[in-house]
Amino acid sequence: MEAAKERIKESDIQILWQTGKAYYEECEKIAADIPNLHARMFIDKMDYAYACADIIISRAGALSIAELQIVGKPVILVPSPNVSEDHQTHNAMALVNKRAALMIKDDEARLNLIGLAIDLLHNSSLQKELSEHIREMAITDASERIVAEIFKVCTHEKSE
Repeated sequence: MEAAKERIKESDIQILWQTGKAYYEECEKIAADIPNLHARMFIDKMDYAYACADIIISRAGALSIAELQIVGKPVILVPSPNVSEDHQTHNAMALVNKRAALMIKDDEARLNLIGLAIDLLHNSSLQKELSEHIREMAITDASERIVAEIFKVCTHEKSE
């Protein structure tokens, strides 16, 4: 955000930035002189944040991706380089290869993420395509599937 602060100030966008506890003070200082950048340590009502977002920028953990597939908004994924076996990049590529998300490498994000986000915000046809494709990947009946598997295991153990 700091590298792109002039571009953010000049844009017509609003950014809600969840920083986490470890980075909050530093990020709050960056956001202090950027009126359209709102730093928050945590967002308690993520469903509200998702609802008001036009696009979402996220890491690429499996649970985050599952959540984003349900939300169905255009997504830019920034895989964490600090995870074992680079699994977040693999997760992200599963969406990128289906035109369900965009991805930027963590080491490129500092200079290019905000530009990519602004470009996406001004490309309604790409937003629509990404939204449609990510929704197609969503598993909306996960709870029912889990319960069905539990019943199978319980029923199988009972019959033995």
